[in-house]
Amino acid sequence: MAVLVTGGAGYIGSHMVLRLADAGEDVVVLDSLVTGFDWAIDHRARFVQGAAGDMELVSRIIAEHGITEIVHFAGSIVVPESVADPLKYYANNTSTSRNLIEAAVKGGVKHFIFSSTAAVYGMTGLAPVVEETPLNPMSPYGRSKLMTEMMLADTAAAHPLTYGVLRYFNVAGGDPQKRSGQSTPQATHLIKVACQAALGQREKVEIFGTDYETPDGTGVRDYIHVTDLIEAHALLLEKLRQGSHSLTLNCAYGRGYSVREVIDTVKSVSGVDFRVDEAPRRAGDPASITATGEKVRDELGWTPSHDDLVEMVRTAYEWESHLMRRNR
Repeated sequence: MAVLVTGGAGYIGSHMVLRLADAGEDVVVLDSLVTGFDWAIDHRARFVQGAAGDMELVSRIIAEHGITEIVHFAGSIVVPESVADPLKYYANNTSTSRNLIEAAVKGGVKHFIFSSTAAVYGMTGLAPVVEETPLNPMSPYGRSKLMTEMMLADTAAAHPLTYGVLRYFNVAGGDPQKRSGQSTPQATHLIKVACQAALGQREKVEIFGTDYETPDGTGVRDYIHVTDLIEAHALLLEKLRQGSHSLTLNCAYGRGYSVREVIDTVKSVSGVDFRVDEAPRRAGDPASITATGEKVRDELGWTPSHDDLVEMVRTAYEWESHLMRRNR
């Protein structure tokens, strides 16, 4: 019995590998290394380089390693890029997931966990969303993820596969033991960008939109520490193993922070007053997206341990500093 983690060389996937390996699980990582890093994969996992949408390869991995569960992180994640290049997102996200799911069904995989996104909700206003909030993604990225959710639901209705969908809000921070973090140099995550600016790796931080109907005019997001997010994955995996029905859950703390609040926190943690410019809104960005986070707590008994913006920023800043030293 082994767990296959696709995208396990990436930011969130590498943290899942750490969590599984720490628990003594047998882990296989599949990653193309297009955006991931082989050095980010924990040494206790077995690594196969390749595409998650390669059905022949995935089928061979399932058979050779006795894969019983798949946790699927592989995909493209930048909203503005998806607007400019939608076909890339339907290929990397939707088509890849379709092939992976087919290989899973044919290989007798029992459980499938999928990393979805809050972008499936679209423009929701300022109120926190719940899982029953109508879905209206505003970008190809959000639509590509929603299509995978739909494929999983249809597949589970026709085959003996149970699944879990976790809709992420804004993931931030790094492993408290400094074993992994957001390592993509040109990542667009606000906290990473601001940390890079504080460390002199970027000239400035841009605020995209200052005229939203939010308290300070900038976008509001529900940030979640990567370690808490991964704990939700581990709890969901165990629940599915115990015979649970398929679940779709929001992963959020239920508290939003504006772009200005995040930037001010990075400045405070780093002690650096870096340059901040104002820019027009980006296509596909909602004014606010937060969630109550009640269902994930109720269903999984999930209790966040790192739900503090200062801690998220501090661990992200420490990881960014580590990367600077590592890459010299």
